[in-house]
Amino acid sequence: MDDQESASATKPKLGERVTKVATLYHPRTWKEKGLWWTLGLFLVTYVIIFIVLGFIWSRSPGEFEPRASALALANSDQKKLVPGYVTTATAIRIAETLLDKPGGYLTNDLTPPGVYLDNIPNWEFGVLTELRDLARSLRNEFSRSQTQSVEDKDLQVAEPKFNYDSDSWILPSTESEYRTGIEALYRYLNRLADDKASDGQFFTRADNLSAYLQVVEKRLGSLAQRLAAGVGQARFNTDLAGDPNARQSTPTPNESQFKTPWLKIDDVFFEARGYTWALVHTLKALEVDFGDVLANKNAIVSVKQIIRELENTQSFIWSPMILNGTGFGPMANHSLIMASYISRANAAIIDLRNLLLQG
Repeated sequence: MDDQESASATKPKLGERVTKVATLYHPRTWKEKGLWWTLGLFLVTYVIIFIVLGFIWSRSPGEFEPRASALALANSDQKKLVPGYVTTATAIRIAETLLDKPGGYLTNDLTPPGVYLDNIPNWEFGVLTELRDLARSLRNEFSRSQTQSVEDKDLQVAEPKFNYDSDSWILPSTESEYRTGIEALYRYLNRLADDKASDGQFFTRADNLSAYLQVVEKRLGSLAQRLAAGVGQARFNTDLAGDPNARQSTPTPNESQFKTPWLKIDDVFFEARGYTWALVHTLKALEVDFGDVLANKNAIVSVKQIIRELENTQSFIWSPMILNGTGFGPMANHSLIMASYISRANAAIIDLRNLLLQG
């Protein structure tokens, strides 16, 4: 009898608990306790933080002075500025900026706000393109005296690391591979400045510099054409011009229409802006390391003019978006302005190469 009474007494208590729990989680109770307001405030704060971070992360890094940066690095390691030190230190600084700028490396981001940003990832790709070209020239040109000379052991590691997939986020991540490339450049830099080690070399010869500038020519020429295609243009086929015996694998029409898709205009613009940002610093570094070669060719002023033209591509953008007005229309066309600066720099580089190749 006692057991039945205790069981019957327990049932109401369970019912009361269920009722209390149901009441506690009822939406009307949440509103009464301010939980809905708390949730709304959290979501608004969440969105505001992402918007602010998006603006901060979308700003491209400022410029630095390659010689001063290399000198600070040399003083910290008690090294001296030997030929090639400034160029290698600049390559390291460019790579570290790519990874350590506000927001870090964004191209392979899968979470907001990085996944929604597209301008800075295109900027990163432009910087990466120039860094890859420089690393390849360090491995194949600057560090070798002749075609039969042995490759530098650390540059053999660095160059392919920077050519790793730029979109990989895991196993291994892009950042980890690029960090390995940076570490290899540091080892090469230390051997350059070590008087006791003769295996780290950088040769400042006119033909080495000319070979690197030849790659730059093609990069700038391609970017100028892609930027100009933002408004659409008709082009004649000049692929085989100048060589009557030249042939190509696939036939192409004598005249074609080229136009960059509207959604890709800002992508090309920021890719060009990133490439020229990195190129400005590389040319400033080469101006220091190849100072004697350039002075002998009376070409220092030519390099300075190229750098000045490229620095114009880094001017502050006052417009909230990249405009694509017609060439002589009432609205600005940022792509054509960028193409103008790049084309002038490219023409000056062609003249500089011809000057370096002269006896």
